[in-house]
Amino acid sequence: MTLAFAQAVIDWQKQFGRHNLPWQTKLNQAADPYAIWVSEIMLQQTQVTAVIGYFAKFMVRFPTIHALANASQEAVLQSWSGLGYYSRARNLHASAVTIINEFNGAFPRQFDDILSLPGIGRSTAAAISTFAHDMPQPILDGNVKRVFARYFNITGATNTPNVVQTMWQIAERENPTNALDAIIYTQGLMDLGATLCTRSKPRCNDCAMNISCLAYANQSVHLLPTPKPRKKTPKKSTTMLIMLHENKVLLEKRPPNGIWGGLWSLPEIAMHEDATAVALTRFGASAKAEDILTVINHAFTHYKLAIHPQPLQLISKPPQSQHVAIIWLPMNDAINAAIPTPVRKILSLIQHTNQSTHQK
Repeated sequence: MTLAFAQAVIDWQKQFGRHNLPWQTKLNQAADPYAIWVSEIMLQQTQVTAVIGYFAKFMVRFPTIHALANASQEAVLQSWSGLGYYSRARNLHASAVTIINEFNGAFPRQFDDILSLPGIGRSTAAAISTFAHDMPQPILDGNVKRVFARYFNITGATNTPNVVQTMWQIAERENPTNALDAIIYTQGLMDLGATLCTRSKPRCNDCAMNISCLAYANQSVHLLPTPKPRKKTPKKSTTMLIMLHENKVLLEKRPPNGIWGGLWSLPEIAMHEDATAVALTRFGASAKAEDILTVINHAFTHYKLAIHPQPLQLISKPPQSQHVAIIWLPMNDAINAAIPTPVRKILSLIQHTNQSTHQK
């Protein structure tokens, strides 16, 4: 451990870091591994401000590992709906089942056992081990990479093997061996990256670490971390069918894997397909196409999606379907179901439009 760096992080965290997050262990209280695990999964690729509300509701609905394991995947996805990156929710549920079956319902203590759970990589396992079990392990998430790149003046994209190796070496070297110091230091690294050493507009003048930060000394903070090579973001388009009948809307369950895996969604067809023909052949619904609604643009990690919402006015009541992958729900129930965020936007728009029409 380099005293100058690690101690500076610890000192800063004690004075300026975040100490009242709902999953943090309070003074003289035992750590709750379950709460820490759930929070660390939610915090993957998601900011604290967005997580806090979801975490509170999730813990009320699934207060224990047993409650989570005994729930349906659909119930878990419903509680996760809007938080994004839904594979995290599926992995969380699968891990709970594994913990019940293989670890007697107790969250594992050994680092390798934690790492073996679905959806947990080295850095997440390290954070859980440090916070939940007082067993220090070095972390290296996106915030930490940014702090390291600037403080130690590390050039090169942070996803290249040589830079990753260098940063893990620093992480291992700097990590305190004392459990209490490691907890404060680990939280400090996260908080520094999240509140001061941010991607854009870093608050270097407010940072007590600037005295020994190499990028600050070299006036190169704005150049680090080295930007990753930019790839042109692909653009895709799709049509979503809005099939309404007697104030109910048809939702179709998506495949278990892939984008929005396991969620309910509006039926999706290719742009060139005939909406009324698909409604008839796939769902047995005779319908008339209305004007397409305003396009909804949604950005994923690797591409952008333009959604064309296509309302369909049903001419006849569709026959009772034995298709287990579809369901007819009242609009309010559909909006609150386990659906993707852009689908919720579409349904909320339709509900608002219908209410405004009825009020006239």
